[in-house]
Amino acid sequence: MKVLFRAALVVLTLFLSVAVAKDKGKDKDKSPGSVLHAELIGFQEVPVVSTVATGEFHGVINPGDQSIYTLTYSGLQGATTQQAHIHIGQRSVNGGIVIWFCQSVAAPAPPGIPTVPQCTNGSGTFSGTITAANVVAIGGANVGQQVSAGEFSKVITAIRAGKAYANVHTNLSTGGEIRGQIRLLGKKGDDDDEDED
Repeated sequence: MKVLFRAALVVLTLFLSVAVAKDKGKDKDKSPGSVLHAELIGFQEVPVVSTVATGEFHGVINPGDQSIYTLTYSGLQGATTQQAHIHIGQRSVNGGIVIWFCQSVAAPAPPGIPTVPQCTNGSGTFSGTITAANVVAIGGANVGQQVSAGEFSKVITAIRAGKAYANVHTNLSTGGEIRGQIRLLGKKGDDDDEDED
């Protein structure tokens, strides 16, 4: 009788373990997104830019291969805001563009991606959703970074590793007037979001 009871207990334990594992897999897809943040200033640019301009990037990486974002900037000293985007690159190193936030006649976004709004001069706010369709191939001098069009997972991996930054370019600072390294703060709804450098 004891042997039969133990066998039934083992089978029940295995059954419950499988059921719990399946439920965890389902919950993983419903988990809240990862919260992202960057403070954009001139001293983060390479080379450093002495400007009064500031900006902020906020984002959430959601399950299902998408991210939502808001980019805000103000006080730009260049008369014309030319472009704003995400680059892959570690702190103090320039890297290739992978996501466009805004463009201008002087610096248009490449063809083949969803419509990119026109930058606003001096200050602006841009919000939207990023998917694989928004990812552009890194080319030119940065082609060795090996990110092709549509490779959203590589962009997210770089962001999670702290190896991506947001910046805003102007006619006065064509390489970028303000920049900020994108940091992973935690999960949406966590209380410990702000962990400043």
